[in-house]
Amino acid sequence: MKPKNPQHPAPKDAAIRAAISPVICYPVAALPRPDPAPFQAARAGWTKQSETLVPARDARCFSVPKGHFFRITCVDGPQVGDLNLWAADDLSQRFYSGKTRALHGTHLSTGDQMWSSFPTLRPMALITDDSLDWYGFDAFGGAVHDVIGTRCDPYTHNLLSHGGQYHHCCHSNLTRALADHTGLSLPEAEQHVHDVLNVFMCTGFTRDTGQYFMKSSPVRPGDYLEFFAQIDLLGGLSACPGGDCSAEHSSDTASCHPLLVEVFEPLKSPQGWAPPAPNGYDRSHGRGDQA
Repeated sequence: MKPKNPQHPAPKDAAIRAAISPVICYPVAALPRPDPAPFQAARAGWTKQSETLVPARDARCFSVPKGHFFRITCVDGPQVGDLNLWAADDLSQRFYSGKTRALHGTHLSTGDQMWSSFPTLRPMALITDDSLDWYGFDAFGGAVHDVIGTRCDPYTHNLLSHGGQYHHCCHSNLTRALADHTGLSLPEAEQHVHDVLNVFMCTGFTRDTGQYFMKSSPVRPGDYLEFFAQIDLLGGLSACPGGDCSAEHSSDTASCHPLLVEVFEPLKSPQGWAPPAPNGYDRSHGRGDQA
């Protein structure tokens, strides 16, 4: 974080430099932003194909065919979840939270898309409904469903607790779930676990120090976040050991609850929808003879 007492004096034109207006890094006016209406209309008459109950302080994987919906629901008590997404046939094609953040902002809601990693960089899933969209940004700058936190993990816990060993962090939960689902070893599975969408988590940055903060989630039983799978997906969801993350996020004492994942097949595809193609960059990187 920035020092409270800088070692270097401000230059005479410091105020002029600081007053320069910011520029949005990625102007997204030209970015195709799907209209949620056809996707919401496609829910009429859908049929449930599967459901997965994710136990508290644990994780499970689930499959979603392209053109299907999936919904994550709070079913018992306030609980946040850490979501990973992979292409079902290629674990190296995974959710890219950093680029999603750069394109859509720090917190996601209806109409935002979850983008895949390089080189495909294409929409993996579209958020089609968000029962917590009423929350917006609170007085602290907090909002729900962030793409700024990485996931709680045993390595940071070990670092900050001076050697503590804790195995139910979301990173470990997702590693075990992916290993169980795919048959990979734990070391092999761990390489595919990546930065998450923090479903239902309420987070932001402090205005004085710029530190990442969490606060009690506004989620209640019945709240949900709904997605449309743009490609065949494998998902992994961890019910965070911090519960609603009102106090801590790596704990066996926090009140924790399960989360429900349901997959639905619509009667027909949303009007105008087609599966997205991989990114069109030629991958020559300026060396056409080595493309």
